[in-house]
Amino acid sequence: MGKSNSKGTTVLPLIPLPLPLALLPTAKLTIPIANRGDILSILAKVVSASPTKTDELIVACVPLNSPQLSRDGKLLIEDGKKARGGVYESDPMSATKKDVFGYACLAKLSGIQQGTSANLLVEGLERVEVVSIVRDRPYFEAELRSVDDYVDVANPAFLEQFNTLKQLSRELIALVRLSSVFPSRIAPTVAVSAIAARKIELYISRKNLEQAGELADFMVNLADSTHEEKLRVLAAVDVKERVERAIDILQRQISNIQGSTRITVQTTTIQPPGLDFEQVRRMQQEAIRRRGLGGQGMPPGMGGFPGGASGQSGEEEANELDELKKRLEDAKLSAEADKVAQRELSRLQKMNPAQAEYQVCRNYLENLAEIPWTKTTVDQLDAKTLVKAKKQLDDDHYGLDKIKKRLLEYLAVLKLKEQANKNIDDQIKLLTGAVVPVKDSDAKEEEVEEKEVAKPPTEEELKLVEKKRMVDKSPILLLVGPPGTGKTSLAKSVATALGRKFHRISLGGVRDEAEIRGHRRTYVAAMPGVIVSGLKKVGVANPVFLLDEIDKLGMANYNGDPSAAMLEVLDPEQNHTFTDHYVNIPIDLSKVLFIATANSLDTIPAPLLDRMETIQLSGYTTLEKRHIANRHLIPKQITTNGLHPENIDIPIDVLDKIITSYTRESGVRNLEREIGSVCRSKAVEFATAKDDDSLTTAYNPLVTIDDLDAILGIERFTEELTETHNRPGVVTGLVAYSTGGQGSILFIEIADMPGSGRVQLTGKLGDVLKESVEVALSWVKAHAFELGLAASVDEDIMKNRSIHVHCPSGAIPKDGPSAGLAHTVALISLFSQKPVPPTLAMTGEVSLRGRVLPVGGIKEKLIGALRAGVERVLLPEGNRKDVRDLPQEVKDGIHIEFVGHIWEGLGKVWPERWEKGVYHVEPRL
Repeated sequence: MGKSNSKGTTVLPLIPLPLPLALLPTAKLTIPIANRGDILSILAKVVSASPTKTDELIVACVPLNSPQLSRDGKLLIEDGKKARGGVYESDPMSATKKDVFGYACLAKLSGIQQGTSANLLVEGLERVEVVSIVRDRPYFEAELRSVDDYVDVANPAFLEQFNTLKQLSRELIALVRLSSVFPSRIAPTVAVSAIAARKIELYISRKNLEQAGELADFMVNLADSTHEEKLRVLAAVDVKERVERAIDILQRQISNIQGSTRITVQTTTIQPPGLDFEQVRRMQQEAIRRRGLGGQGMPPGMGGFPGGASGQSGEEEANELDELKKRLEDAKLSAEADKVAQRELSRLQKMNPAQAEYQVCRNYLENLAEIPWTKTTVDQLDAKTLVKAKKQLDDDHYGLDKIKKRLLEYLAVLKLKEQANKNIDDQIKLLTGAVVPVKDSDAKEEEVEEKEVAKPPTEEELKLVEKKRMVDKSPILLLVGPPGTGKTSLAKSVATALGRKFHRISLGGVRDEAEIRGHRRTYVAAMPGVIVSGLKKVGVANPVFLLDEIDKLGMANYNGDPSAAMLEVLDPEQNHTFTDHYVNIPIDLSKVLFIATANSLDTIPAPLLDRMETIQLSGYTTLEKRHIANRHLIPKQITTNGLHPENIDIPIDVLDKIITSYTRESGVRNLEREIGSVCRSKAVEFATAKDDDSLTTAYNPLVTIDDLDAILGIERFTEELTETHNRPGVVTGLVAYSTGGQGSILFIEIADMPGSGRVQLTGKLGDVLKESVEVALSWVKAHAFELGLAASVDEDIMKNRSIHVHCPSGAIPKDGPSAGLAHTVALISLFSQKPVPPTLAMTGEVSLRGRVLPVGGIKEKLIGALRAGVERVLLPEGNRKDVRDLPQEVKDGIHIEFVGHIWEGLGKVWPERWEKGVYHVEPRL
C-alpha cells in the first residue's frame, strides 16, 4: 500500500491509461501491458511489498487529459465553442505531469490475463484527487487525496433526479436487449445476455438514494460514452452533478438506439395487431429467410446468400469478408502472393459458409494477411551505432571478445550495405522513371494524352535487382559452446543493439519436417511451420531469429528429415524464396538475421553446418567467472533474495573458493545457484537479527571461507597443486577440459621394475594417449645411446625391465595427444634418475622424429597451471600465436618458453646436462 502523511493524503504508484480508457469506481478494466515498462516496475514494487497479501495490491489509475477539458474536468468554452486547452500526449509511456487528468481511481490488481498479448486486470474502488505528482520516472507516483460522496437526502429535486436515473437505466438495458433481437443500424457497444440483464435490473432496483453516486458510475461505465464524458463524470465530486451528467449520457444513447431500431422496423415489417413480441420475431426471421432464399422453401444453409439462416448473419459475413479484403490490402503482399490472395478471396465470396472448405480458405487468407511481406523495422544505424552496440555487448557479457568482434563487423557491414542499397534503388528509379507519351488517335492535335506504359524490365534493371538481392543477404551465425556460456543472451543483445524484434525458436526435439516447413493445406488442422509462425508473431520481415539447440534437431525418420528442411531456411543463396508447404508462396527470409546455438558440432549434418558461420565459445575461465560473478551474478542474487548490497559482502577469496571447490562447469549456471545459496543463508540471518532488534550486534554481512562449509557443505572438488618434492619419473602435464571446461595440471607417473619390456598403462587412458606413450618410448629407445642411457648403440634399455605409466584421478577418462612431450621427459627422467623441477609443466604432441607439435586449449591449460602454482611452462613453438589471447594475469604469473624439438625441450628441463648447441635438431628445408 502507499505511504500516508500528515496532510491526510497517500502516495501511491500511478498508472496512466491509454486513450480512450478511463476507470470509474465499481468498474473492471483490462490494461495492455505490452511495451509498458512503467507497469512492470509498479508490479515488481507492489508484489515485493506484499508478496502474499494479494488483497493489498492497490494502485491508482489515471486517464490522460483531453484538450477540451481542464485538469479538474471543466469544459473550456471560447466564443460559444469548445476550445482546445493545449495538445496532450496520447501515448501513456510518453506522458508527462501535465498530460494526466486531475482525478484518478484507486484500483485493486486482480491478476494478469494471458492471451495473444498480456493484460493487467484492475477493479475500480474509489475516486481520488491527484494533489501532486511526486515522480514520473521510471513510473509515476502521486500524492492522492480521498474524495467523500455527499448526498443531500432531504432535497426533493435530487430525489426526482435519482428516480429519473433509475428509470433511464432500466430503459437502456431493455433497449440493449431488444436491439440484439431486432435488426439495428446502430448497435450498442455493450452486448447484454438475458441473465446479465436480469442481474443488472436487480442491481438497479436495490440501489437507494445514498448510493446514487455508485449507480451513476456503474451506468456511465455500461453506456456508450465519449472519453471527455467519462472524465467529467470522474471529476464530478458532487453526487448531484454526477447524476445529472449520467442522465445526459443515458438519454442520448437511448435516443440513438430508439431511432435506429424504429427506422429499421418500419422499413422491414409492419407489426399486425394482436401479436405478441415472440410471434413478431419469428415472422421477421421467416420473412428474411424466404427473401434470402429467393422465395423458395429450401432448408436453411442452402440458400444463395452468405449466412444462410438469417439476413443479419449474412450481413455480418459480408462485413467480415470486406474487413478481410482490407487486411489483405494493408498487408502489402508481394505480386505473387497478391495474385493467389485475390483468387482465393473470389472463391470465398462465392462459397457457402456452411461448407467445410469455407473455413479452410478463410484461415489461409487470414494467415496471408498476418505474414509481414514487406513491413520492416528501421535499423538504428546512425553515427553512434557501433559505439552503442559495443557498450551494449560489454555491459551484458564479460569476455567473449571474438563473438563481440564478429557481431560489430556485421553491424558495420549492415551500415555500409544500407548505403549501397540506397544507391541501387536510385539507379533503378532512373531507369524506370521515364514516362512514354502515347497519342490518342481520337484526340485533337493540341491535346496529347500522356499514358504511362508498363515496359518489361531491361537486362540492366534485372542485374541491379539481382545485385540488390546479393547485398541484402544476412549472415547465418552459429554459436557453439558449452551450456551456460551466454549464447542465447548474446542473440538478445544483438537484437537490442540493432533495435530489431527478437524471436526464439527452440529446435530441441523437433522430429517432424512439417514443424519447419508447415503442413499441406489438404491435411486437417494444417498450419504454417515455426519460421512463418515466428514472422507472424513479430510482425516484421527483418527480425533476429534465435534457432536454439540446432544440434538437437531430429534426424531423418518416417516424418521426413527436419535438418534437411532447415537447409533452405539457412542458405543465403536460397532463403529469399523460402516456400512453406502451407503458404505455398515464396517468402523472403534474406532480411532475417539467424543466430543458431549448439553445444556440439558432432550431431549437426555436414551440409547444414556448411550453411552457417561457426563461432566457438570456449568455457569461462576462473578469472572470467570471477568478473562475471561480481558484475552480474552477485547483484542479481542479492536483489532476488530480498537483500541490499550493504547487507552482504562476498570477498574475492571466498568467491574463488566457490568457483574452484564447489563448481566445475564451463558456464556459470551452477555458480549462480551456489551464490544464491549463500545469499539465502545470509537472508535468514538478516531477517532473524532484524526480528530480534539485534542487527548491529548479531548480524555480520561478511561471508568468510569458514562459513562456506556450513552453507554449501563439504567441498565437492579438490584443486590439484604442484608437488613440493621432486623425484625421477614424475612430470607435471597440462589438461584443458578435465572438469567442465576448466584447465588444471595432470601428474604423469612412471615406475620401472624388473621384467621383459612390458608396458602397463592405467588411469583410464584413451587410445590416443596410449599411443603417445608408445611413441615417446620408441623415441627414447631409439636415442638411448645419445641420451646416455645405454652403453652402446645396439643396446635395448627395456630388455630387462618393465614400466608402469599411471595418471592419477583414475575414475576420470583422459585422452588426447598433448601429453607426448611430458611422457618423453618422464621416461628420460626415470631412466637417467634425474628429477624434473615440480614447478615446471609442459604440453605438446611428439612425433616419432622428435618434433614437438602444437595442441589446443592453451588458454584453459595455462590458467589452470597458474592456479595450481606452476612457475614455468614449456609450449610447442606452433602455439606461440595462442599466447596473445591469454589474460594479463597469466602472462605476468608464468614464465612461458617455446620448444620445437625434444632435444630443445631437454635443454630447457636440464640445462646443466644438455648445453645449448649440444643437442641435435632435425634440419628443415
